[in-house]
Amino acid sequence: MPESRTLRLTLTRGRIALVPLYIPLTIAAFFFILPFLWMLSGAFKEPSEVTAYPPSFWPGRLDTDNFSTAAAGISIWRYFGNSVFVAVVSTLGTVLCCSLAGFAFAHLRSRARGPLFAVLLSTMMLPPFITLIPSYSIYQELGWLDTYLPLTVPSFLGVGGAFYIFLLRQFFLGVPKELFEAARIDGASRLRQYVQIALPLSKPALMTVALFQFVASWNDFFGPLIFLTDSSKFTLPVGIRFFQSLYATDYGTLMAASCVTIAPVLLLFLLAQRFFVQGIATTGGKG
Repeated sequence: MPESRTLRLTLTRGRIALVPLYIPLTIAAFFFILPFLWMLSGAFKEPSEVTAYPPSFWPGRLDTDNFSTAAAGISIWRYFGNSVFVAVVSTLGTVLCCSLAGFAFAHLRSRARGPLFAVLLSTMMLPPFITLIPSYSIYQELGWLDTYLPLTVPSFLGVGGAFYIFLLRQFFLGVPKELFEAARIDGASRLRQYVQIALPLSKPALMTVALFQFVASWNDFFGPLIFLTDSSKFTLPVGIRFFQSLYATDYGTLMAASCVTIAPVLLLFLLAQRFFVQGIATTGGKG
């Protein structure tokens, strides 16, 4: 009994000691989240309330007309579906390709493994705009322009995935080698080891890669802007920007469209937060 009482007292003192740290963090978090709260509030305001002075944070009444206007005028649900398709396919390709490459760099023995991995990491220092013109020329020759192929197929080839390959390699290096050695003794091929051992144990790292890639693909503005010309194929970032001139002063509609854009990413992060933190914490231990 005295031991449990001492433990509770120690935990209480530890929490109290963290209060000076939590106070500035809470204040900083409030300022970071304030623009999002203002956008959410403006999405439910009437047009006169959005531009009223002095501004009011809370809407007089919850008005959903802004979402209806965004759905009708900006075709937001069509762009939403386009973004979902591109982001999901790109994420699946990235997870598959980068996990295979990361497993190979972690467990396949070859003299060229070190130099190839160094070359791979060096590509992280190249700005993506350097390869824009060659990529555009290749896609033009292949007849891929104004399709979703330039936005999805490169993810199955590891294009731009050097960081993800590095992240997964570090995680695979942390998996006990005895598991793979036992599987090899039982006659399991490398591919079977990858499918039955590496993938089930690497769920946190895979979820981290999937979250990063989904957010990057979902928020991508430059790629769809360059490779797509048909407005019906636009993703949300390009579609909202394309029609912004029509609603330049209708801030409520633009805020409603922005809320629809950010909602899936926010929901995905909340659902995958545990895996995200675990994946980051368990990678990077070995070289």
